[in-house]
Amino acid sequence: MRRLSLPSLLLIGLLLLLSAGAARAEDAPYLGWSALLPGMTTEFDPSSENECSAGRTTCVDAVIREMRRRFDPLAESCDHDSIFALAYLRTTEEYRRTIGDPTFFEDTAFVNHEDVVFASLYFDAFDAWHRRLRADVPRAWQIAFQSAADRAMPASGNLALGINAHIQRDLPFALAAIGLVKPDGSTRKTDHDRVNEFLNRVTDDLYAEIARRFDPTIDDGDLPGTADDAALFQIIPTWREIAWRNAERLVGASSDEQRIQVAAGIESYAASQADAIRLAEGYGPLRNSAARDAYCSIHHG
Repeated sequence: MRRLSLPSLLLIGLLLLLSAGAARAEDAPYLGWSALLPGMTTEFDPSSENECSAGRTTCVDAVIREMRRRFDPLAESCDHDSIFALAYLRTTEEYRRTIGDPTFFEDTAFVNHEDVVFASLYFDAFDAWHRRLRADVPRAWQIAFQSAADRAMPASGNLALGINAHIQRDLPFALAAIGLVKPDGSTRKTDHDRVNEFLNRVTDDLYAEIARRFDPTIDDGDLPGTADDAALFQIIPTWREIAWRNAERLVGASSDEQRIQVAAGIESYAASQADAIRLAEGYGPLRNSAARDAYCSIHHG
């Protein structure tokens, strides 16, 4: 069984957590992302004329086109933000293929709706950062974006920071906003857990693509003290489980004050994890200038 380094595993994580969706542009008629935003709310309404509120597949297709629109210029300039953007895109594309099976999820339309609400949190943070609206950017995302801007770590670190911010910080708020139970009162956690199942279909190809296009060190063998794939794979499902429980705490708060305290705790924890990742993954004595220079060398060669 191939062994992965801990930072590499974190990348695996992103794949699970992301309940996103995507299809090739030619698979559906064009649906402009900007046209969806004014009427798009976190309320799920299967009868809505709004594609995203209703959870229609055309909204998933629009999300993937928006992801591609954002990713392409990042990749062209070898912006370090491209690593998470690529991982999210590839995971979303796999989600889109997955929902080709109408029996995979109990309520596919709702998961499609979750897809756009979840993705919007990443889009909003990215846009606020690049508009220099720092106060509007969650701390975990500030650390991820600043590290990318500083080119302070290898692709594995950029990926881990993005995964952490999107799962540990964004996911609880997305889940709480859209609701944790069905109209009949039964839980939606079954579908939440099923998201974890399609990760393995993405991981190997994603690592290879990152190595080929951006940072060849991402698949440079193993670091001492790593566990096997099976153990590493549990990190992201564990993060997603924590996110669900934090969403329950947000929804179950007995007062606005308590809800604010829960939210602050989520923000603080995600930021602390980002700080730890930045410290562990940043270039240093074990990642010398040669490793740093390898990042995006294909763009300059």
